[in-house]
Amino acid sequence: MKIGIVSAEGRGETDRLISETALALVKGGAQLSGIVKVLDEPQPEGSHHCDMSVQVLPGENTIKITQSLGDGSQGCRLNPTAIVEAVAAVESSANATMDLFVLNKFGPQEAEGRGFRDAIATALENDVPVLVGVTPGTRAEFDAFTAGMAVELPADNQDILAWCQNAMTKG
Repeated sequence: MKIGIVSAEGRGETDRLISETALALVKGGAQLSGIVKVLDEPQPEGSHHCDMSVQVLPGENTIKITQSLGDGSQGCRLNPTAIVEAVAAVESSANATMDLFVLNKFGPQEAEGRGFRDAIATALENDVPVLVGVTPGTRAEFDAFTAGMAVELPADNQDILAWCQNAMTKG
């Protein structure tokens, strides 16, 4: 099982590292499956920089996975219906030739047994390496899910890219 995790400090840093790594890999000819955060998404006034869309790999399809809950709302802005849509899009695009599965964040949905858990498990069962972002808030659930077998990668583009390239080498 080859699973690398990125847990960078700083708001948005993990997303940036994973998205930039995925872009570099695609430019190098790698076949990726999964999702990455859209980094240059404009943030409307009052959004508190919490609006988020993801790009479905492979391809350019994007899905907005947050929702507006109105002024003063304190609830989770994650849109469960959009997550289901993203999971379905990833699962329908996955194929036997993918080199790497990428998930920007093992989040609350995955921690609760939903979201992209099955897609991660399927990739690993098919000997496809996985790159995933993990935050402290879901680390315990992630470690339980992967039986502690993941490799924590340094928060550095070149180190992450090198791990992915090595992990994608079959054999």
